[in-house]
Amino acid sequence: MEPRLTVQQLDIAADTTTLRSLDWDRSRFDIEFGLRNGTTYNSFLLKGERVALVDSSHAKFRNQWLPALKELINPSLIDHLVISHTEPDHSGLVADLLDLNPNMEVVASKVAINYLESMVHRPFRSRAVKSGDRLNLGANANSGIQHELEFLSAPNLHWPDTIFSFDHGTAVLYTCDAFGLHYCSEATFDVDPGAIAPDFRYYYDCLMGPNARSVLQALKRIDALPPIKLIATGHGPLLRDHLKLWLNDYGDWSRERSKGDRYAAVVYVSLYGFCDRLSQAIARGINKTDLPVQLVDLRGTEPQELAALIGEAAAVVLPTPPANRDSDLQSNWGTVLAALQAKQPVGLYDAYGGNDDPIDAIAGQLRELGHSQAFAALRIRSVPDAAAYQLCEEAGTDLGQLLLRDKAIAAMKALDADVDKALGRLSGGLYVVTARQEERSSAMVASWVSQASFTPPGLTVAVAKDRAIEALLQMGDNFVINVLAAENHQPLLRHFLKRFPPGADRFEGIATLDSAAIGGPVLSDALAFLDCVVMQRMECADHWLIYAEVRNGNVADQQALTATHHRKVGNHY
Repeated sequence: MEPRLTVQQLDIAADTTTLRSLDWDRSRFDIEFGLRNGTTYNSFLLKGERVALVDSSHAKFRNQWLPALKELINPSLIDHLVISHTEPDHSGLVADLLDLNPNMEVVASKVAINYLESMVHRPFRSRAVKSGDRLNLGANANSGIQHELEFLSAPNLHWPDTIFSFDHGTAVLYTCDAFGLHYCSEATFDVDPGAIAPDFRYYYDCLMGPNARSVLQALKRIDALPPIKLIATGHGPLLRDHLKLWLNDYGDWSRERSKGDRYAAVVYVSLYGFCDRLSQAIARGINKTDLPVQLVDLRGTEPQELAALIGEAAAVVLPTPPANRDSDLQSNWGTVLAALQAKQPVGLYDAYGGNDDPIDAIAGQLRELGHSQAFAALRIRSVPDAAAYQLCEEAGTDLGQLLLRDKAIAAMKALDADVDKALGRLSGGLYVVTARQEERSSAMVASWVSQASFTPPGLTVAVAKDRAIEALLQMGDNFVINVLAAENHQPLLRHFLKRFPPGADRFEGIATLDSAAIGGPVLSDALAFLDCVVMQRMECADHWLIYAEVRNGNVADQQALTATHHRKVGNHY
């Protein structure tokens, strides 16, 4: 069945038209996280005295997007092509545009232009811009409005080459990935914030959260602009009707993730192998523990800043760099090794770029320098699939938990003794939550499970933010509640309570009924199971409260009783 691909054209401001490529059926983005509502790729045409096109589209839209553009303008009349960043879902048709108009000037960050030169394999006119630079398009003959773009550097949101563009004539801010969401609908604007809020948060957690410090820097630059009327995002609806809400959310979430002086530095080599995506997965795992993360581009970071970021980090995660490093990359790699502090925990991951330095050689070099191992080396031996990204995410979470261990112990002792003991008197059943999506699967023991509705039948389950299974419990995801029996629950309890290494199969040695439920494995020795789908998520301090509808279930033994859990204290498991 052919995927649904449509293009929407709409005027969004004076002399400004959006071309939104609607990818209705896309179910996964960057492999490691699923989409429940498809996505869009948004581009924008601005007509002053001169004409600018902000971003293109995904190459899959070639047969829809190029004809739609030609309906709006003859491509030979486009003076400037502004590239917000070079990820293929936004720059996939740049070569086609240059074929149609070789005289078009490409306007982008210096890093982006370097990337494009290796992508399109032809010379082109270009202008490198940075924060504060402006592009005057002149006044539109019909409206009289003067269009002038001011550029804001926004590195790591979520690629190192990102720039924002602000049109002083219309007060529209073009942000590409930042403030976006994967949500496909005919609604061009954020008319229903309740409908899109879960996807907005999920997108932030996956793509922007690991760059929270960079988000805060970008917000400072935005605050210095005149009042914004519209944020024209690269994905999903454009933000106009509830602009303050979305900006406040980004600020609140990013400040929460950036608090404190301790952070982990995750280094990557931009545009090399799968380094970008793998580093994002590791950073996302660290973020789940509330330890701030700083993503560091080995290729694009200035040596002085690079040395400071590495030297001040509580732990450092390094990729296997290309063996044939150019002089700048070689120099920066040397800067990293020189900046590492004695006994600083260091983790390693394969970039899988086809020409990596051997991971064992780098590990040996670090041992000789006296660095402890942050986690077992992440060996990626094939094109990364969902299981590989899960491995990276879980390794990041383990690292974050290790670095915050003292803080966690202190928190256990902080609660008032009487309140602590009183909370401990809240009893619950014993359950194992299981979930499976393609190559990814996970499980956890739960006791905070409660029925929440009759019609439709629904329940809630509280999931700590740093649980591995949390990534498989997003809106629309399926999972299973396995109810443990009082008479024989101990073996299952001991198995699922043990600490699993990153990427380990939680179900090895456990009898399961894999076809009994949609959401995940049903444990053969469970008393009952409930097949559920996530309908809502509510953030509750250090947990997510998941509300799910029960779609199916069965009881193995009508006479058996549910295992129960009684705690002595109420401020830790």
